[in-house]
Amino acid sequence: MTSTVDVRIDNLTYGGDGLGRLVDGRVVFVPYAIPGELVRLKLVEDKPRFARAELVEVLEASADRVIPRCQHFTTCGGCHYQQMNYPTQLKAKATILREQLERIGGLKDIPGVEVGVASDSWYYRNHIQFHLTQDGKLGFQRAHSNQPFAIQECHLPEVAINQLWPRIEIEPMPGVERVSLRLGADEDMMLILECSNPQPLDFSIEDLAISVVQLGPSDSVVLAGSDHIVMEVSGRRFKVSPRSFFQVNTNQAQTMLKHLTAHLFLSENLTVLDVYSGVGLYSAFLAPKVKRLVGIEFSPDACEDFSINLDEFENVELYEASAEQVLGSIDFKPDIIIMDPPRAGLGRLTIEGILTQGAERLAYVSCDPATLARDAKQIASGGYSLKDLTLIDMFPQTYHIESISYWEKL
Repeated sequence: MTSTVDVRIDNLTYGGDGLGRLVDGRVVFVPYAIPGELVRLKLVEDKPRFARAELVEVLEASADRVIPRCQHFTTCGGCHYQQMNYPTQLKAKATILREQLERIGGLKDIPGVEVGVASDSWYYRNHIQFHLTQDGKLGFQRAHSNQPFAIQECHLPEVAINQLWPRIEIEPMPGVERVSLRLGADEDMMLILECSNPQPLDFSIEDLAISVVQLGPSDSVVLAGSDHIVMEVSGRRFKVSPRSFFQVNTNQAQTMLKHLTAHLFLSENLTVLDVYSGVGLYSAFLAPKVKRLVGIEFSPDACEDFSINLDEFENVELYEASAEQVLGSIDFKPDIIIMDPPRAGLGRLTIEGILTQGAERLAYVSCDPATLARDAKQIASGGYSLKDLTLIDMFPQTYHIESISYWEKL
């Protein structure tokens, strides 16, 4: 039987674990522990330079510890911070964001982290993805595993989604891998079935006025209702196809837009590049304020949505190609570049293209501080200085960190 050890937790790491030190000096990572706590733990991974452990008992609890709201917390891999009150979550995220930029990015003189507090720390997601159990129950994956389990509750989706999903019953169907629900304007709902099988499913839905779309390996099939959903942010509506990305926290998307427009100092003589433009969320609010706006997006579905969402503007262009390809081959002479890449970040070739464009100002919207820090190192070495750093808390109760960093050319 593995013995237990008692450890004082020093801080939190990106990924949600508490970090302490064993008596031999090695760091140990402990999920669900809070800085300052004395905890009893059991080692589950013992390496020469570090160890991982599971929390057995909290011997001295932090004053910031609260009772988790969800019965599935620690079983489910979706939430990581329900044991901490919300102000402590924000403080932890701001500290981690800064530390990543210092440690990985090598940046010095980092400005103070401004925090965009979520108006709702629960019931904020407009899009939720379920995995199916073997008997067709909706569920999530277990923490540190890809094994699904059936759920009884979840406190992250918006109320309308939470009222609907328990009523959905799906008989086990070959090839169905995931099931998603997306909530749009006027409480319109879309059920998305992600399938490895290209053949249309024999699927019916009774007494539920929602759209149903099957996403196959290459094509999509509308099984009920519409082929898209309409999302609304700051009074503007957006067509969003099932494969297109859209911010999952509508209120915080609005916060982000206000922040961008306030910090970019837009004027009607400017040229702006919106890299990874998606369905045009940022572009739609920037286009009326500038001379020329250029969107760059690789996804064909998102490009189709973008074209419809920004059809009214004469000063907007869209390039359907990879960011590195467009930025490396066309000189747009931009004044401002906005980048909102996926979790993997920009990457070396895309940053080389951005540096070649020579814009005076950059805005980097990131959902991963580690890849932001990696990219920040290259951006800084390319002649830009970090001027402003803001945490927009898009994902309360989780370790995920959304941020906006603003850069100026030296």
